[in-house]
Amino acid sequence: MFERFTKDARAVVQGAVEHAEGARAQTVDTEHLLLALLDREGSRASFALSALGVGEREEEVRQALAEARRRAGLTRAETDALAGLGIDVSEIVARVEEAHGVGAMSGDRRNRRWWSGHRGFSKGAKEVLEQALRAAVARRDRHIGDEHILLALTVRPGVPAEVLADHGVTHESLTRVLGGGAGEACA
Repeated sequence: MFERFTKDARAVVQGAVEHAEGARAQTVDTEHLLLALLDREGSRASFALSALGVGEREEEVRQALAEARRRAGLTRAETDALAGLGIDVSEIVARVEEAHGVGAMSGDRRNRRWWSGHRGFSKGAKEVLEQALRAAVARRDRHIGDEHILLALTVRPGVPAEVLADHGVTHESLTRVLGGGAGEACA
């Protein structure tokens, strides 16, 4: 599959690995893919993000991802569901951080022994890359570009899709900006 990735898509994958290494995460996750997409300039995905207004609000998107990491990667929907059961996630985060330091639930490994081995991709990140292939096929594109990775992030439930939607980037809005393609549904 990776032989079909464009230079930009490969740069996103490499950037995601670098973000995971910077966070000392054991695996590359979907949030790392989104962070790598935000880093890109001059690509189809960066054009689409700018056209949808994310360029001016990029720091807000990064902050929203960081806040979700502090909540152990829980989406707002998951946080709300737990609140319905009487579990206050923000109180749990506050208590854990009081005892273990800010970001203790984020999965960042800054205070742990550094592991410099190969980083695998989480199940979610693998699913996004597979979904990117399906998006390219549905659009009848011959290669998988960074725009397909972005499209895939919008249809897979989780923090990246939630954060993107909060900032006006949905599958529908991306499809409009990117020009539709032959098969608009990528799910």
